[in-house]
Amino acid sequence: MQDTKLIRTEKINARNGLSEAERAELSEEICRNVMSLSEYKEAGTVMIYKWVKGEVKLDLLEACAAEEGKRLLYPLCQDRESMVAVEPGKGEAAWKKGAFGIMEPAAERGRIVEKGDIDIIICPCTAFDEDLNRLGMGGGYYDRFLPECGRAFILAAAFEVQKTDGLEAQPHDFRMQVVVTEKKIYT
Repeated sequence: MQDTKLIRTEKINARNGLSEAERAELSEEICRNVMSLSEYKEAGTVMIYKWVKGEVKLDLLEACAAEEGKRLLYPLCQDRESMVAVEPGKGEAAWKKGAFGIMEPAAERGRIVEKGDIDIIICPCTAFDEDLNRLGMGGGYYDRFLPECGRAFILAAAFEVQKTDGLEAQPHDFRMQVVVTEKKIYT
């Protein structure tokens, strides 16, 4: 059995090893690759994440989606087990720093959106393989949330340096439909 803790550490270090300039350039390419997908083009409601540390920065995607009139949603961890999708309110007060140091929508200023109303979900990841297995941070929030989003198209955004060979998926792990990097769209 693989040591997922070791893989997670190696791949976080790999993405953190990118310079800020590299991360910005590669992130923009990843965003362009996501926006080239027909599932994204047809989507009206898009769930993305607020990036932290070495994660793929979705600035370009966020700006373009807003310009295109797409409804943007963000994850909000409600407790140690559950996550909801929130359409944030307006202004700085609509955001707060969450338990994991991630900017998240303030529930009282936003609106929780039904999982069945989401067209596409873009997930962060720490590692992935060519079989579309995704390794997150270990909390299982997305693995519990995604199975309830029946009609949503689900993908992970990652840097190519986060690719690994043959992640061993556990029964509770949710497999991506696509993984998008700066070099390739894995299907």
